Amino acid sequence: MAEYVITEALVEDEAMLCDMFLEHITANTEYISHGEIQMGVGEGDFVDGKLVARPSSNARHFWMKYIHGNITSPEDSGVFKAVGPDGDILGFCVVEIQEDGADPYGMLCDLLVKGDCRSKGVGSALLKTGLEWFAQKGISDIYLESGLNNHSAHEYFIHKGFVKVSEIYKLA
Repeated sequence: MAEYVITEALVEDEAMLCDMFLEHITANTEYISHGEIQMGVGEGDFVDGKLVARPSSNARHFWMKYIHGNITSPEDSGVFKAVGPDGDILGFCVVEIQEDGADPYGMLCDLLVKGDCRSKGVGSALLKTGLEWFAQKGISDIYLESGLNNHSAHEYFIHKGFVKVSEIYKLA
């Protein structure tokens, strides 16, 4: 039996999810992708032609706006959390339906598990829940983005059946 349950995140969880996210991207700047930079959550400089990313000074404000929007828009987004027996949030997953293409498609926006909870099935359970949410909405075309140097995540998602379809460039 798993030592956690997966459930929908609530508005009351926003601050805790934000704290977990900001703690992670501060310690693991490779998580920061173009999405965080475009949202204002991250920023970066180019040093010797390479992006050096970091959380922005307004990261909390912009991420709270993002997570609140996703939690309060259940028709086109889902936020799921893994909760341990003591009530602590062990990880979370954010999924969205995008409608800017020929057909709606799914975007796995975030999948984050606390470091000491990794390799225990938490991420897989969250991913499964997100993919099931997409299936219930009739969405089978699913994408994600990942920070340029987030190699462990790349390996994880490839193992889960995702394939690389493009690269993103920014004018320096």
